[in-house]
Formats: sequence, C-alpha cells, structure tokens
Amino acid sequence: MLTRFEIARVVGVRVLQLSRGAPPLIRVKKGMEAPEIAKEEMRKGVLPFSIIREYPNGKVEYYNIKGEKIGEAEKH
Repeated sequence: MLTRFEIARVVGVRVLQLSRGAPPLIRVKKGMEAPEIAKEEMRKGVLPFSIIREYPNGKVEYYNIKGEKIGEAEKH
C-alpha cells in the first residue's frame, strides 16, 4: 500500500515525463492532459515505477507498483 505522499510523488514524476514527450501507457481520449493521463495510468496499474522506502533503523523496502491498481490516485 502506498502512502498519499508516494502516490503524489509518482503521479508528479509521471506528469513531468508526459509533459516532456514520453508516450502514454494507456489509450488517451481526445483532450486529456498530462495530469489526467498520469492518474489514469496509476489507477490502471501500468506504471513501471518502484518505491524505495528507507527507515530510520536502516531497513530498506523495495516496492514495485506495476500491476498495482491504485484507486486513490484520483484524489491527487
């Protein structure tokens, strides 16, 4: 489960990629802008990103979000 901060970060990074010319990973409806596309990609679980969580005790977690359908992306 991603935190709201991780979701916002992933969507923000993806918006930047799309605005710089990266191809969308979903079918884009006419008139969709980069933030809408990024949120829809997040909802559909097609983003090939990994989250690295580092904890104060030195523990590190790697979390691959591809395949994870995250409905909360619409809130950000």
